[in-house]
Amino acid sequence: MLHELNLEGLFAIVLSLSIPIVAIVMVFITYIKKKNCETQLRLALIEKGTDAETAKLLIEKQAEKHDKYSSLRWACILMGMGLGALVDALLGLAPKHNIYFWLIIAAGMGIGLLISFIVEYKLTKKEQHEQSEASTQS
Repeated sequence: MLHELNLEGLFAIVLSLSIPIVAIVMVFITYIKKKNCETQLRLALIEKGTDAETAKLLIEKQAEKHDKYSSLRWACILMGMGLGALVDALLGLAPKHNIYFWLIIAAGMGIGLLISFIVEYKLTKKEQHEQSEASTQS
């Protein structure tokens, strides 16, 4: 007997392999189009009389400012998540596969995020105060 060809399985395999390939190709196409658009815009600015370096600075995306409190924020969130799981484990409030287990962990993460906000707010106020004192002394 001939082995029957399973077209559904073959179709699923082909699609599952083609999706990442198409995604990668689309990312490269988008990148190339963006660079071409930036180049055309820069050339148009230069034709209008703008200096080449000024045109480059106008077109380039400004480097994103590093958030100096991101480590603190993540640390507080993860500690809150861990404390939520610890409280749940010690008190046995909810089984692991229950929605209440995840709600307790989410509440711990929210508390950690709130603590992070308070600490960031106080540190920012302290830095602003120190800068204003330094500017008045100068």
